[in-house]
Amino acid sequence: MYRHPSLFARLGDHATKRFLIDPVDLPFVFYLQPRTKYPKLTVHRRKNCPKYDGRIAGSLAALCGMIHGAYDGDALFFSRDIVVEGDTAAVLALRNAIDDCELDLFDEFTALLGPAERFLVPGLQPIVSQMQKRSGVVLRRVEVCL
Repeated sequence: MYRHPSLFARLGDHATKRFLIDPVDLPFVFYLQPRTKYPKLTVHRRKNCPKYDGRIAGSLAALCGMIHGAYDGDALFFSRDIVVEGDTAAVLALRNAIDDCELDLFDEFTALLGPAERFLVPGLQPIVSQMQKRSGVVLRRVEVCL
């Protein structure tokens, strides 16, 4: 999150909102507070969801595909593959900000590895590619050629 300050700047007034990202096929939810100065992403058990301003729910595959730009968010919404509740303007602003940043969740998670990233990523890339093919869940924004 700290690697993309423009994402939070793009939210404008919605940067103070609280978002629940709910992969309905998992036993937990993600709680995002995209505050400009101290953004925070936490994981909670589904039964202990904190209060939120906007919620976006769908299968993990739909949510990941939307984040990575493989699936169109509007099409997912109108086909009811994702559901939006609460402050829909804030959720739409979040989706647009994520689209503009072209996030790759694999890159975001591997950046957390620190210096070990450069040693571990080459071995992880083929594993992630196989996981993506077998699961149908989009795990990378761009397929890396080895």
